[in-house]
Amino acid sequence: MAYKVLFFLDNNRGGDSMKEIGEYLKETRINHGVSIDEAAEDLKMTPKEIENMEEGNTRAFKDLYHLKELVREYAKYLGLDLEKVSDEFNDFLFEKTSRISLDDIKEARKRKQEEEKKVSSPYTKIPPQKVNFAPVVLAFLIAILVLLVIYLIFRSLDTDEIRNTELMGRDGCYEFAYQVDRY
Repeated sequence: MAYKVLFFLDNNRGGDSMKEIGEYLKETRINHGVSIDEAAEDLKMTPKEIENMEEGNTRAFKDLYHLKELVREYAKYLGLDLEKVSDEFNDFLFEKTSRISLDDIKEARKRKQEEEKKVSSPYTKIPPQKVNFAPVVLAFLIAILVLLVIYLIFRSLDTDEIRNTELMGRDGCYEFAYQVDRY
C-alpha cells in the first residue's frame, strides 16, 4: 500500500483520488511519530479536519479550494514536497470538477438560491449603508471659501503697495502725470 501511494506521488502519473493523497499524508504523519491531536494543535486545525483529509472525505469541507490550502499546510508541516502534493491535488481537482455535469451545476445553484431565500429575514439581512455626502460637500465649500478670502486679502495688500510705489517720485514726493492726447 505504501509503495502504491509513493509511486503515484513520485512518478507523477496522476492521483486516482483524494483518498490516496490522504493515505500518503497519514502514513507520513505516522512515520514521523506525530499524533492527530499534535498535528491539529500545531496547525491550528481541528482533529476532525485532519481525519477527514486523511480519509479523503472532501464533503466535510466547505469547498475544495479551502481543502487545497489545508492539504498544502499539512504537507508543509510533514516536510513533504509541496509541488508534488499540489500537483496531485490539482489533478484530483481537475478530475473531480471535469466530471460534474451541467445539470448538477444548475441543481447546486438552485439549492443555493433556495437556501438564501430561507435565511432572508429583516434581522439577518445587512441593510445597505447610505453614504452621506453632505459633510464632505460642506467641508469642501468651506475650504474653497477660506482659500478665496486668503487670496483676496493678499491681492488687496499687493495692489496697495504697487499703487504707492508707482506714484512715488525720485525725491520721495508724489508725482502725477497726465497724458494729453493730441489730435
